Amino acid sequence: MVVLIIATSLLLITISIFQYKSVAKEYNQKRIEGMEFYVKKHINYMLSNTTYPLTDDNIKLIFKDKIHEISDIQNAEIQIYSLDGKLLKSSKESFSVATQTPIISKFIVRLVNASIDKRFVEVKTINGIKYRSSYSLIKNKKFKPIGILKLPNIPDDGYYEKKLNNFLVSLTQVYALMIALAFGLAYLLSSFITKPIYDFAEKLRDTSLNQKNEKIPFSAKIKEINMLLHAYNRMIEELERNAIKLAQNERDLAWREMAKQVAHEIKNPLTPMRLTIQSFQRKFHPEDPNIKQKLNDFSESLIQQIDTMSAVASAFSDFASMPAQQNEMLNVVEVVELTLDIFHEDFIVFECSEKDIISKIDRTQLIRVITNLVKNAIQAIPEDQETKMILVTIERIKKEVIITIKDNGTGISPEHVDNIFEPKFTTKNSGMGLGLGIIKNIIENYNGTITFESKFGRGTIFTVTLPIINS
Repeated sequence: MVVLIIATSLLLITISIFQYKSVAKEYNQKRIEGMEFYVKKHINYMLSNTTYPLTDDNIKLIFKDKIHEISDIQNAEIQIYSLDGKLLKSSKESFSVATQTPIISKFIVRLVNASIDKRFVEVKTINGIKYRSSYSLIKNKKFKPIGILKLPNIPDDGYYEKKLNNFLVSLTQVYALMIALAFGLAYLLSSFITKPIYDFAEKLRDTSLNQKNEKIPFSAKIKEINMLLHAYNRMIEELERNAIKLAQNERDLAWREMAKQVAHEIKNPLTPMRLTIQSFQRKFHPEDPNIKQKLNDFSESLIQQIDTMSAVASAFSDFASMPAQQNEMLNVVEVVELTLDIFHEDFIVFECSEKDIISKIDRTQLIRVITNLVKNAIQAIPEDQETKMILVTIERIKKEVIITIKDNGTGISPEHVDNIFEPKFTTKNSGMGLGLGIIKNIIENYNGTITFESKFGRGTIFTVTLPIINS
């Protein structure tokens, strides 16, 4: 907004200066033309009524005293030259023909004769003031040139320059006020947008399945943020309802294990969601011209993750299995790329040689697979490691889509290799170790495979192979 105001003001000032200068130039041009017209009118009158032959010597006699009268009437100095540029008569009594202005330069004489209207205006600046000198031909009754009239050193009228300066001062004051108001509005808008996002981030940080979670009231006046809050509150309601159902059957060990498995999958997206919000807070700038689009993308990304959690939460009502597959024709490349957007680590790189790989698959389950593998890759890289790298690639080989996630973390120790996909097996200090077991089941339900190669201390590569289903 501020940038737009500044750009508009600069454009308006530039146009105004150009317009004022153009008007001033036209005004001064007409002013000197008018002066020249009335002087010539007097000269022509005298020439038409004189009895002297119109020669150079006689011109001095013809205008002996009258040239001073004309000069006083027009309030301008008048000089008459011969056709070859020699001074014949001047209204300036103290004018010295020999030392001050003996002749008109041949260059100016040529310009006068070469012009269509047989006149030329010379512009020069003396002590910061612009002066104009007019040269034009004097003709007899038969329109034959007999001399050159010069009106020297006529100063420009400073009226338009003063008017321009006054206008620019007023315009500067107005735009200074507008810029100050714009800064104030930008500050208020920033607070207006970031406060509900900050509150939402705090609520997400405190969200837990082991306690009662509070809903966030719809205090924001921005539609996209209210949609986000509504999705979060809907998730909280789902969690509360299904948590109550689960508590009624907690004596049954099998149901408790299922609840833990679902809880793990619900908590899995919370970390990248929190990172997304924190990153948005840091990078948010109210003057960004793309702020609305970025806010829409931000909301869409978080709502997608919240919908994933809501879908898993709905599975509590079944107490027996993960949500049923909701297969749809989708672009695997697009879904994977969108899923990676919630991770803001700058060392995550995505590569794919194709823009579209269409297959029939459950969007939520595909997102869960990618999220879990990338999150594990991030956690496998020590925080103090200097060079960090996670490479996610997709390629099509015949009728299969191959997704690989490669990291340069600590790798998997040889004694853990055989147990990596077993439920409840984990090498981390936190978590229940259900993630890899669940995604293995998801992939195998599509007749796919998941394999890995790991070098302890150097990194790990997970490879997911899924058949491309077109019907």
